[in-house]
Amino acid sequence: MIVTERPEPWHLRTRRFLRATDQRGELVRGARFLRGLVPGDGTPGDPLAPSTGRSSDRLARLLAEAGADRPSATRELGLAAVQAWQAVRRTGAPPMSSDGITVLFTDLVGFSTWALQAGDERVLELLRSVAEVTESVVTGHRGSIVKGLGDGVMAVFADPGEAVKAAYETCSAVSVIKAEGYLPHLRAGLHRGNPSRVGNDYLGVDVNIAARIMAAADGDEVLASGSVVDELDPGAVIVRPRRSFRAKGTPKDLRVYRVVPRYST
Repeated sequence: MIVTERPEPWHLRTRRFLRATDQRGELVRGARFLRGLVPGDGTPGDPLAPSTGRSSDRLARLLAEAGADRPSATRELGLAAVQAWQAVRRTGAPPMSSDGITVLFTDLVGFSTWALQAGDERVLELLRSVAEVTESVVTGHRGSIVKGLGDGVMAVFADPGEAVKAAYETCSAVSVIKAEGYLPHLRAGLHRGNPSRVGNDYLGVDVNIAARIMAAADGDEVLASGSVVDELDPGAVIVRPRRSFRAKGTPKDLRVYRVVPRYST
C-alpha cells in the first residue's frame, strides 16, 4: 500500500511565506530607514517616551510589543504611520484650568548610585517599568505627563485632588516593582499655580517650586504645598505639616504638607 503525504494547506503555506517575507533583513532595514524619514517623535510605543493617553499612543504601544522578539517590516511601517499621524495632529495637550494647574514632579530615591553599577540593560528595564506604571496612573486620574526626566516625570492636573491620588498611587505601584540589587522608592512633590505655557511644556517659578518640594520628600512620600492643600476636600485626604521644610529658591512663607488620600471602603 502506497501512502502519499497530503500537501500542506494553501493558507498555511501563504502564512509561512508572508511571515518569512515580513522578517527579511533588507525589507526590515528599508522600513526602518523610511520610518527615520518620517517627521515627529521617533520613539512611539516606548514607555520611556510617556504618552498623553491618546489612542495613537496606545496603538503604538501595541505595535511595539507585538512580536517584539523578532524583526518585522510590518511593525516598523505601522509605527511610522503612527509617528506621521502624531506629527500632523498635535492633540492631547496638557490640561489648563482658569484657576491654575497642579504640577507634579516624581523622582526615584537612590537611583543614580544603583545605576552606576547595575548596567544599562537593567537600568532601562527598570525605567520602562516605572514609566509604564506612572503613565497608567497619571492618565487614569485625568492628568497629563509633560515630559520624562530620566528617573522621574513632570505631570500636570486641572484637579488637585486627582493629582494627590495620582502621586500617592504611583509611589505605591513603583514600590512593588522588582529590580536586582535595588528597591525602587519614588518620591513626589505637588504645587498649584499658574506657570507659563510654552508649547506642551510649562516654565516659571511655580514649576521650580514643585520640583524643590519633590526634592525634599523621602521615599514613598508625597509632599504638597499649601496652594494644593487649600483646594482639597478635608475629608478626602490626611494632611500633616512638614515643619522642617527648607529649600533654596522657594518663598519663605511656603507651607508644605505630607498628604495621603483617604479611600472609601
